[in-house]
Parts: sequence; C-alpha cells; structure tokens
Amino acid sequence: MPVPHARPITLTTPERRRLTALAYSHTAGYHQVIRARIVCDAARGHANAAIARRHDVTVDTVRRWRGRFADEGLAGLADRPRPGRPTRFTPVQTAEVKALACQLPAETGTPLSKWTCPDLAAEAVDRGIVAAISASTIRRILARDTIKPWQHHSWIFIRDPRFAVKAAHVLDLYARTFDGVPLDADEYVISSDEKTSIQARCRCHPTLPPGTARTMRVNHEYQRKGALAYLAAYDVHQAKVFSHRSAKTGILPFMTLAEQVMTQQPYASAKRVFWVVDNGSSHRGQAAADRLSQRFPNAVMVHTPIHASWLNQVEIYFSIIQRKVLTPNDFTSLDQVEDRLTAFEQRYNATARPFRWKFTPADLEDLMTRIERHEQKEQNLQQPAGCNTQPAAHALAA
Repeated sequence: MPVPHARPITLTTPERRRLTALAYSHTAGYHQVIRARIVCDAARGHANAAIARRHDVTVDTVRRWRGRFADEGLAGLADRPRPGRPTRFTPVQTAEVKALACQLPAETGTPLSKWTCPDLAAEAVDRGIVAAISASTIRRILARDTIKPWQHHSWIFIRDPRFAVKAAHVLDLYARTFDGVPLDADEYVISSDEKTSIQARCRCHPTLPPGTARTMRVNHEYQRKGALAYLAAYDVHQAKVFSHRSAKTGILPFMTLAEQVMTQQPYASAKRVFWVVDNGSSHRGQAAADRLSQRFPNAVMVHTPIHASWLNQVEIYFSIIQRKVLTPNDFTSLDQVEDRLTAFEQRYNATARPFRWKFTPADLEDLMTRIERHEQKEQNLQQPAGCNTQPAAHALAA
C-alpha cells in the first residue's frame, strides 16, 4: 500500500513574517504558537515524524495543520466553529431573568436595596423560573445587555424654572460672550465657591510611606484638630486661583475674597468682572448681586441654576484639591492645612492651564429636549399619590 506523501508547504514573504512572529510570541495562545511552528518546520522541508518529535505532538496533529495550511493558508490555522454545549435555558427563561433584574427588589417584596447575582439566582429558583441556576450564569445573561442591577447612580431632577436661561448665561461666559456680545480683552470671568469643613485629622499613629510591594498606610484612628472653610476664586480664562481661608462661611468671608481679587490688577481697572457663583447662603439672590456691585461697580454676579453647581468651574479645582492635597487627611493642626493649601495654590498657579470645558449650549439644548421628552412620557403614566414633581421642561420656553 503506497505511503501518502507530506503536503508541500511554500510560504510567501508576508506569511513567513507573520508565522515567525506568531511562533515566537509570548502573548499568543499555546495552540496557535505550536501550529505556527509546525508550518514553519514544514516549509523548511522537515518530515511529519520529525516535526512531531520536535514539538511533542502526534503525527496526525502535524498532518492536520500542515494540510489545513496548504488548503486555506493562514486562515486554516484558526479553530473551526463549534456548536458548544446545548443551552440549558430557553429564551423565555432568559428574558424572565432579565426582567426580574430590571425590577427594584422592593417592588417584588424582597427586603433588599439592590440585586446581586447570587440574590437573583435564588429569586429565580424561588419563583420557579428555572430549576437551578448559578450566579455566574446570571452574570453572563445580564452581560449580554449590559444590565448591572448591583450598581446605582444618584441624580437630581431639574426644578429651577429658569434653568435653561441661567445655564446659557454661564456657558456663554465660558465662551467669552455675554448677552450675545463678545467680551472685550479687559473683561474677565471669575468662578467662585466655598469648600466647607476641611478638617485637620491627626492620626494616632504615624503614616507609613509606600515601599516595595506595599502601599502607603494611614492609621484609621485620628483626633480632630478643628476645621476651616476654603473660599476660592478661579479666573476661568487665565487659570489663576485666589483664595481665602476662614473659620466658617458667610457674607463677610465671601466679600473678603472679593476684596482680595477686585483690588488688584487687572480686575481693579477692568471694564467688567463676572462672578459665577451658586446659590449658597453667602451669595444668594439679588441682594448678594447688589451688595457686590455696590462695593465694586465693575463686578457682575451671575448665578448658576439651583442644584447645578457642576456648571461652576471652580468645582473642578476643588476636586483637584481633594485628590492631591486633602486625601489622605493627615494634619497635626489647622495651620498645617493652611500651609499645605497655600503652597499647593502657588504650585498650581505656576503651571495651570484653563480647563477644557466641553458642555456647550448645544449640549444644553439636547439636555432640555430629553427632559421634555421624559416629562411627556411621565404624563402618560399614573403618578403615585402625594408625588409633587415640579416640571422643568418649560425652562425651554423661558
């Protein structure tokens, strides 16, 4: 009986490069590496038996991948599609599990605040949806639609009736316009707010620095050494920070900060200086605007909408302060906190650049449109008794 001859293998230059790279790869799968080495040896003229001995595989394995490459090229080295294990759960059962995950546990009578995969698996069995199911299977089912009931995000509904108008004024200032007129070179935009209750926490044991295979270690126990309020004014387009520290917030500390900014150049002689502030008690309402303009005639106070401090750029600076200066909190006294804040402010002003503000008036219009669409849907649903949701979409008309 004649002995079958080995399939001849001839490689093109691109094929040789790809196979060589795969044969010596440290990240590719083991089986892919072995297949590439088999084909490379076959192209050099080695016999199947010699290749099998060299790579510790059977002759049939060498013959298979040699033949597949001869017939299909590089595509022949990939695994064939396989049907896999038959599914244990019907599409209806899968849909019922997803529907259960999209319900609040309280609505089902389960004393939980949110679902986890083990809880969903137990609930699915209790309800008779499936006879048995594992938590990992629940996770795979939910992953197909990116359903994550164990996570949550908080949100707040817009309730300022003039939200769109106020937000548009702030966004226009960031783009250097006001009432549709571009700002002159001697007009400035200041974003201001307070970071309250910055504590000095003196740890009961010294903080240990990081080391090899060890992170910084901060003792959990501490003694309170007091707290202070950090008031900051951030020049939006110059990326410069001014600050004032006080035992508490209020009208007097805020006006002290305004005095510090408005009595120095270029703000003292500026045509207008716009102060973007939220609705905190230190600078709330028309009374605060009048108080600022009476003290500094070229100062114009612009309020963000209610519950929209995220429109105030100084909040970004406060987040930097929190991450880089105050966390972890390990200070022996309030003086040390003040010294650290002052030193960081000088360091920041030396290299800071304006923030890349990405929320534009077009994004605002899209937000208000989505809110209006959401309200129209809610009007078609029966509101729970005692619900007093204030409309916000009419801010578009405003």
